[in-house]
Amino acid sequence: MPKNQKHPQGTHYQGLQPCNETQGQEASLVSKGMDEKFLSSSHPVMPNNLKEAPVAETPSKPEDLQSSSSSSLAITATSPSKCDESSSSEEEEAKPITSLMAPGTNNMHIEALDEKVAVLVNFLLLKYQMKEIVRKEDILKFIIREQEDHFPEILMRASERLEIIFGLDVKEVDPTNHCYGLFIKLGLTYDGMQNDEDSVPKTGLLILILGVIFMKGNSATEEEIWEVLNMTGIYSGKQHFIFGDTKELITKDFVKEKYLEYQQVANTDPVQYEFLWGAGAHAETSKMKVLEFVAKVHGTDRTAFLSQYEEALLEDEGGALTTILSL
Repeated sequence: MPKNQKHPQGTHYQGLQPCNETQGQEASLVSKGMDEKFLSSSHPVMPNNLKEAPVAETPSKPEDLQSSSSSSLAITATSPSKCDESSSSEEEEAKPITSLMAPGTNNMHIEALDEKVAVLVNFLLLKYQMKEIVRKEDILKFIIREQEDHFPEILMRASERLEIIFGLDVKEVDPTNHCYGLFIKLGLTYDGMQNDEDSVPKTGLLILILGVIFMKGNSATEEEIWEVLNMTGIYSGKQHFIFGDTKELITKDFVKEKYLEYQQVANTDPVQYEFLWGAGAHAETSKMKVLEFVAKVHGTDRTAFLSQYEEALLEDEGGALTTILSL
């Protein structure tokens, strides 16, 4: 997909074959999708604290469990009043994988399922790149195989990875034939994909930054943004194994697409810069949608962040009133 191309919502899969028709060469697609870029032992696909990546590193300190998740950082690092709640909430959320399994599941089975989740993430990303519908039949045949009973869990965990990291929703588009499509989250239409086979959606990073800005009071300094990103393994001036040149992506691409505003902070010496929501973000999504996402990945309700919830509610009510007056 060409760089900076946007997807009109709901049209990503138009013009494709009906779901029940053979799409061909699925095995080769799976093989192609198992790229070292995502399966490398030094680069687990998932943030470490979710403990679902096959080779995730073990945090050296208890607090690293929280700081290693980009999604949690968007909440805890930008909402000081919620710090104590965040710690207890994270402890509740960090349940062993065995709690999600049937009784008696051993470590070997857990590792096998983790591997299936990683492969399915790559397969779904490849399907998204190719604008193809995903059939449950193909997932079972080429990914799940002998572990068909675990299909719901594997799909759920793969969907969570795609949601948190890449900003994509996995939705069942054909319940009769059990077919799924991938769609950009929160009403956004830009995924930052470039016109090469290794490019992946960048929307997850955009949503994270929008969340930080909102939770910081609708503006965040460049230093504050990078403080959060650094804790997730994303550094200015360094190539990231998923997002590439993140400084250029954030300060140029996201700004060019009008999702972010990047401007100098007045009366600062030395000069400082800050980020705000751009016109594109205001037009395509809302503070409430971003807050719902922040609350979801944090395992809480949006009302837990009372001041932000009230602000988002006022925005929604103002938008509704404007719509009524324009009729």
